[in-house]
Amino acid sequence: MRHTLLFIAGLALSSWAAAADLSVLVLDKEGKPAPDAVVVVVPSAKTGAPKIPLPGQVTIYQEKMRFVPAVSVVALGAKAQFVNNDPWEHHVRASSAGVAQFNAAAGDGFELRLDGKPEGKPAKTADAAFTKAGAVLLGCHIHASMRGHVYVSESPWAVLTNAEGVAHIEQLPEGAAQIKVWHADQLIDIAPQAYTVAASPSKLTLQLSVVPRRRRI
Repeated sequence: MRHTLLFIAGLALSSWAAAADLSVLVLDKEGKPAPDAVVVVVPSAKTGAPKIPLPGQVTIYQEKMRFVPAVSVVALGAKAQFVNNDPWEHHVRASSAGVAQFNAAAGDGFELRLDGKPEGKPAKTADAAFTKAGAVLLGCHIHASMRGHVYVSESPWAVLTNAEGVAHIEQLPEGAAQIKVWHADQLIDIAPQAYTVAASPSKLTLQLSVVPRRRRI
């Protein structure tokens, strides 16, 4: 029994030692930190899992003619609830980012309609699911200026950069990996970068080829 316990403990220690953390700084074309970029790591090793899994449920609000949050990162198959907190009607049109023509019938996305929030009453809501990997553009038929994004990741290691342009990715399997960065204003995808995850915490800097537009507050 004692040998069995030691063997199990050894496996746990080995598994823990094989995971490492990576901090990725994303800069814009001018060398300034780029918030709201999505960093995705695809390890060659198909083992392990991040400390915090990607959400399978997300709530996105329509407030003051904006989608809030402006960018969400979710797992493939995640469900979304859209909430209209404005007193006027909104639509939600979700389509693959970069697709010129919306085609819900072909499985490209979905369309929802939300009535305005009556004063003193609960906000109107509508539900949908993200069943296709990649970046999803959110828009509104009525208010063309409204724009948001959801990044649907097949890899569990996908993180949104913070206000300082940094994404902290935890418990990556050691060894070969592909790293890619996505940003809503980066119209041409940046090619994935080969990277070797080391045993100790590491840092990496990636740069966009655009200066993201200032987000409306």
